[in-house]
Amino acid sequence: MALSCSSLCAHLSLIRLCGLRTNRIPNGLYSPYVSCQSSRLPLCRHYSSSKVRRGIRRYVATRLQRANSKYEGFLKRRFPRFFQLYHTFVEGFKMLFRDAKEVRRIKAKMFSDGVQFQDLPYREMEKLRQFRRDMIKAIPLVVISIPPFANYLVFVLMYFFPRQLLIPHFWTPRQQVEFRGMYHSLRARHHWPVLKGLENTSRKVKNSQLQGRLKDLCVKVQNGGNPKVSEILAVQGLFSRPPLSMKRMSVSQMRHISPLLFLTPRLPGFLIGRRLNSHALELLQLDRALSRLGPHQLSDSEIRQACYVRGLHSDSLGINQCREWLNQWLQVSSSLKESEVSLLLHSIVLLSANYPTALSRH
Repeated sequence: MALSCSSLCAHLSLIRLCGLRTNRIPNGLYSPYVSCQSSRLPLCRHYSSSKVRRGIRRYVATRLQRANSKYEGFLKRRFPRFFQLYHTFVEGFKMLFRDAKEVRRIKAKMFSDGVQFQDLPYREMEKLRQFRRDMIKAIPLVVISIPPFANYLVFVLMYFFPRQLLIPHFWTPRQQVEFRGMYHSLRARHHWPVLKGLENTSRKVKNSQLQGRLKDLCVKVQNGGNPKVSEILAVQGLFSRPPLSMKRMSVSQMRHISPLLFLTPRLPGFLIGRRLNSHALELLQLDRALSRLGPHQLSDSEIRQACYVRGLHSDSLGINQCREWLNQWLQVSSSLKESEVSLLLHSIVLLSANYPTALSRH
């Protein structure tokens, strides 16, 4: 598989000599000193050094591509499982570099045109959001793979700890579905504590009518029902003031909500509140951009990803169910003010906890 040194040198010698046409005289003797201006002899071809270098680069690149193809073919025949890891690793880095190039273009446009994050189109906003989250996890992997031959260590990590150490760029299609299901199961463990905390907090609401609506909403979800959008919006005013606003929510409630956004709850209370508020506002801005675009403009994979980000296990549902759920989510989100983003976080549980199983009960 390695390039032949002798054949490479021989070919390079031919390339260098191609700029000097040999001239022959009638008696067959070789004379390199015969003037090429002679009317009886053909004109000489002169090649510049830049053309020679380009020819060398093309030749070397062709030989390396050929050797790499043979190497991949050998791995695919003899070590198919390792080849899958190798192929996933190479393609993952290609996607990562493409995303980095796209993010650089978006940020350059924001800087040159003075565009704010909330004014970006939906796809560009989602690209920035997802790339930032991925890079936080990908930086250790990139650093590990820099030293020579360290990519073999990365292969070992990919094999034994793909979910914990790698970002989705380096997951196989089967792993992506499997790992999203595992992450959602971890997220779903906090549905009941969030509902219980919301029900307990409802006792502190002074308005008896709103208190009753909020309690009925919690009980309905706890009993396996799916609330209507109107039932959720009926209590939206409670989430802009104590005890349910972002700045006045209890620390224990914030610790249960954090895993819904894949954020760690193991931080001081004031840091958890700040991170939750930042992610909630970002999600609200993303929803507004999606409403401007129109969810019907999204592909099936984009629909599933949008639902998954907002708390739904979309891989287990049909695409029409995902579209219906996303429309319900946007109806809630489009009616909220920035001071009411606490309700948006609770809607992750209210809208997704029983969807769509409760539909079959009515």
